[in-house]
Amino acid sequence: HDEREQTLNQLLVEMDGFEASEGVIIIAATNRPDVLDPAILRPGRFDRRITVAQPDLKGRVGILQVHTRKVPLGDDVELERIGRGTPGFSGADLENLVNEAALLAARQDKDSVTMADFEMAKDKVSMGTERRSAVISDHEKKVTAWHEAGHALVGWLTPGHNPVNKITIIPRGQALGITQYLPTEDRFTQSKEELLAQIASLLGGRIAEEIKFGTITNGASSDLRRVAQIARAMITDWGMSEKLGALAYGERERGAFIGSGSRRKNYSERTSRQIDTEVKKLVQTQFDYVKKLLEDNRDKLDRIAEAALERETLDHNELEACIEGRELPVREKIVLPRYSDKTAKAKEKRKTSIFQPRPREVPTGG
Repeated sequence: HDEREQTLNQLLVEMDGFEASEGVIIIAATNRPDVLDPAILRPGRFDRRITVAQPDLKGRVGILQVHTRKVPLGDDVELERIGRGTPGFSGADLENLVNEAALLAARQDKDSVTMADFEMAKDKVSMGTERRSAVISDHEKKVTAWHEAGHALVGWLTPGHNPVNKITIIPRGQALGITQYLPTEDRFTQSKEELLAQIASLLGGRIAEEIKFGTITNGASSDLRRVAQIARAMITDWGMSEKLGALAYGERERGAFIGSGSRRKNYSERTSRQIDTEVKKLVQTQFDYVKKLLEDNRDKLDRIAEAALERETLDHNELEACIEGRELPVREKIVLPRYSDKTAKAKEKRKTSIFQPRPREVPTGG
């Protein structure tokens, strides 16, 4: 038999072995609802099905309280602020966040974990580990700086966009640079204006490259895929096209995993061409808007990019200073030693005790 059938049969046998008066409650969990046979789901076996989503703000704060019970926290730590800055994080992500913050504090030989440690840990968890060992040419650094500056400036100046939290040109994961946005609250719906603002900010990186260097690179590949995805969904799923009307085109078929699926075409070739035309028109309109916006604010774009080349990472306050033409705020330099003083002393002591030659006993003859 297939492995699924063996699991199914064993579950049915075990469940049928219980009497109704024994007071046994069976709880099961899966991320593969497609393998659940109707024989398991019939009334009398599993009476309720609950889909567990990612935690909301209240849930994230509660999870952080659980994982920080045994962690000494500094006076400046605000768990609610951390929870607001981690939308979409799962319980495991939040546990990892607390662990990474504690490790950063331990490397600096601190007595408690501060808010700065949580911010650095959040960057590592959300954006990936820094790849400072990556060898990148000066020209690629400049291209990355103007690319991320384009994202940040368009996101900052476009109404309806989430606030820009920080940008970095330090390679993280597979990306050479990242622009991070921080929503002010958990959102479950988005307006047409907010979606258009998101498309505009995604196009900002590629257009900034073209304005500065007169050419384009393949660094915007993921941005363009996301643009196409949002624009097509606006036309085919959410009825945001005046020409095609408030209709959804294509039937979504359920996939193997929760949230996955494919689309089955249920419209004519003529409608398909109209959809392609509307998608291209929508993207082109935002492209023209972003190009004019960056050309009109070229001085702000250059200031952000040059500051990014100087500091590698710019937070919200530094970005605001660049846009307003002010001096950058003084940054407190954080030095992360490889080992703390206590660890270094322990290693030195262990080294001398292990490798110090011991006196040998020489047997004497009688």
